[in-house]
Amino acid sequence: MSDVAAIKNLVQKHGLLKTEISKIIVGQEKVIDEILLSIFSSGHALLIGVPGLAKTLMVNTIATTLGLDFKRIQFTPDLMPSDILGSEILDESRQFKFIKGPIFSNIILADEINRTPPKTQAALLEAMQERVVTVAGQRYPLSLPYFVLATQNPIEQEGTYPLPEAQLDRFMFSINLDYPSFQEEVDVVKATTSDSKPTVSALLNAAQIIEFQQLVRRIPVADNVIEYAVNLVSKTRPKTEKAAQIVNDYIDWGAGPRASQNLILGAKTHAAVNGKFSPDIEDVQAVATGILRHRMIKNYKAEAEGLTIESIIKDLF
Repeated sequence: MSDVAAIKNLVQKHGLLKTEISKIIVGQEKVIDEILLSIFSSGHALLIGVPGLAKTLMVNTIATTLGLDFKRIQFTPDLMPSDILGSEILDESRQFKFIKGPIFSNIILADEINRTPPKTQAALLEAMQERVVTVAGQRYPLSLPYFVLATQNPIEQEGTYPLPEAQLDRFMFSINLDYPSFQEEVDVVKATTSDSKPTVSALLNAAQIIEFQQLVRRIPVADNVIEYAVNLVSKTRPKTEKAAQIVNDYIDWGAGPRASQNLILGAKTHAAVNGKFSPDIEDVQAVATGILRHRMIKNYKAEAEGLTIESIIKDLF
């Protein structure tokens, strides 16, 4: 199949996926779009939202429609690295045998990742970056595609271990999940308090998703679009040559080079799912907020004046 035909196929599959997911998940279109962009770009996503907004159901539904294995890990303060990676045991013949933990799956929902101590967070982050797990000196490759969706609850911060900036940087997108609108909530209540149980079917499989991820990598990008993305990221770094004035005034720390890479990958995927054969500046802007949101740190002045990180990013376009 030529790349042109493959992109048309991706557009069709993407539309069918969204229709299938909407059988169970009401609304939240932007969130679903960004999760799918992450998966097709082979990145990971951080989902920030209060309890009860169907985060687990959403990830489970997306995993089912993509034809992938799904595991959920509930992070707690007493969770150890071996609880998620797996451990070696002595079998009947007195040989050491490795029992794989829940991390060996295609899609991992890391629920409340900020509830667990740093060493357990770090164990997950090695798997995210390298797509391998090291236990007792042995390296075990993870099956591809591999996607981690971590959730954080923004209202409870007591007794939590916030992810350090270097670890946040490994997530391609930070996605904010808001309350549903009045009509969406009415639809949710109607659907979930009746006897009917809608089911979704798998529209893709692991091999097809890997093909789409490779297709995204092959999409050509014009130099001016790459320069725009790098320039946008440069503007987020305070006290540097290209820093914007609003950034010097309100930002303590800006985004690193991984943000530029993710902007281009995200723009390529955004262009592909919308039927374009090469991304333009609008595609970079479409994914910029989700990619830069968690890579910029506001200062006290921004907090005092009630400035949101999203409004600062929009000012940089």
